[in-house]
Formats: sequence, C-alpha cells, structure tokens
Amino acid sequence: MSLPHWAYVAMLAFCLAGTLPLVPAFRLQVLRQPGRLLLTIGLAGTPFLVWDLWATHVGHWWFDDGQTLPPRVAGLPLEEIGFFVVIPVVSVLTIEGVRAARRGVRPAVLRSRERAR
Repeated sequence: MSLPHWAYVAMLAFCLAGTLPLVPAFRLQVLRQPGRLLLTIGLAGTPFLVWDLWATHVGHWWFDDGQTLPPRVAGLPLEEIGFFVVIPVVSVLTIEGVRAARRGVRPAVLRSRERAR
C-alpha cells in the first residue's frame, strides 16, 4: 500500500493527537464517562453512517480505492466508519476544553509555571 492509502487514517490520528492533550491539560472528565461518550457517538454518528451507506449504495458517491485502505464493512472503508467515532469524540473534547477555559481552568502547563514563580 502506498502513502495515499494512509491519508484518511493519518487525518483521523491527527485530529485525535490535537485534542487528546486537552484531557489532562484541562482535567476533563469526558473519558471517565464512557456511557455519555458512547451515547454522543451513537447519536451523532449513526444517522450519518446510515446516510453514508445509502449514498454509496445508490452511487451518489464512492471511496477511491487508491486513497483508502482495502478492508470494507458493508462497502465502507474502515476509516470512514472510524470517522463517525473520531469526529464526535474530538468535538466533545474540544467543546469541553473551551468550556473549561471559559470557567477559568488554566492548562496544566500554565499552572505548573505559575507555581514555579
């Protein structure tokens, strides 16, 4: 497989890499509430997953075999299904990070610098 096959996976990994540090930085509790997170993923991802299945089935769009990994589930690349998990997770982490910052929670790096002074 060539580099373009991994582009979609890399984009999802980049999204996670950019938002997962918010959890310790702002002491977010999102990952400690798996039921709520799964509910969010299900409610946000399921309608779009069904829409994606329908749209590919009727030929409204497709996934380029040269830019996705070969494994498919019901005709969808695994990374497309992963999209409907990753994007709701990073969205929740982002909004919770913003809410924490607006409440005045300081990122861990800034807190440690303030203590050192």
